[in-house]
Amino acid sequence: MPRAKQSTEVSIYQIKITLGHSKPAIWRRVLVRSDTRFGKFHDIVQLAMGWSNSHLHQFIIGKHPNHTLICEPYENVKELASRVLDERKVKLSDVVTGAKQRLFYEYDFGDGWEHEILVEKILKPEAGMHYPVCIEGKRACPPED
Repeated sequence: MPRAKQSTEVSIYQIKITLGHSKPAIWRRVLVRSDTRFGKFHDIVQLAMGWSNSHLHQFIIGKHPNHTLICEPYENVKELASRVLDERKVKLSDVVTGAKQRLFYEYDFGDGWEHEILVEKILKPEAGMHYPVCIEGKRACPPED
């Protein structure tokens, strides 16, 4: 997995979150600080999409079989990927290598809600703006369970 360029300056990632297999598309556009840890980003995705945070989740970086999972540690997780990282320790800037990068977020392994995470743009922070913020979206997510 490529390592993102380390910088002391915080950037703002414009990210589009799209629920997979939804026609018409269900999506949200959020602005998130580059120093956001994946555990916090999980909370942001939950709020933006309207999920209730009552199931396991994981972020998937790369393609099978050499993909990396970023998640809360749980039993048997090491068997699922070539690398497993703790979401409480990894920042977005640790894995985002630039605009147009895609990663995936899976929520509720039983129902298998798959989301594409697209880093659309990398911006400079705007003075007086508080992040994260959802700036746009379309359609409600289906009910859980």
